[in-house]
Amino acid sequence: MISSSLEEYLKTIYILNNTEKQIRVTDISKGLNCSKPSVNRALNCLKDEGLILYEAYGNIEITNKGMEVAKSVVKKQDILKLFLTQMLGVDEQTAGTEATNMKHAVSEDTISKLENYIIKTLGLEDLKCNYNLADNKCQNCIRIKSKSKN
Repeated sequence: MISSSLEEYLKTIYILNNTEKQIRVTDISKGLNCSKPSVNRALNCLKDEGLILYEAYGNIEITNKGMEVAKSVVKKQDILKLFLTQMLGVDEQTAGTEATNMKHAVSEDTISKLENYIIKTLGLEDLKCNYNLADNKCQNCIRIKSKSKN
């Protein structure tokens, strides 16, 4: 289990991995609005955990293990945001901020139960949150939002 701070670095790397040909310290620094030395410290921790491949001044690559952890982090955040927006009527911006903060405090078991509740309540077949970089949200958030407009 990695810290909430490292989860944010890994999530940023995961998102950049899908949009950039090369991921650099500068990209992460800009994405998280933090210093390059902070990014380097985090990268070394993520490397030690086997979540990324990284050599100083080189490109950053996410490993298969890192990809799985990052997807889990994104899914957790998406489920929480979906619950806040669709079930509680919280506005998108507030829900995004709060879901980011909440995901660090919620267990996998609770997320699983919340996911099942959302699926049952909204009448979905499943809730596979696949992050859509263009819309900065999961595919189900996009689909459910468009359903509610009809």
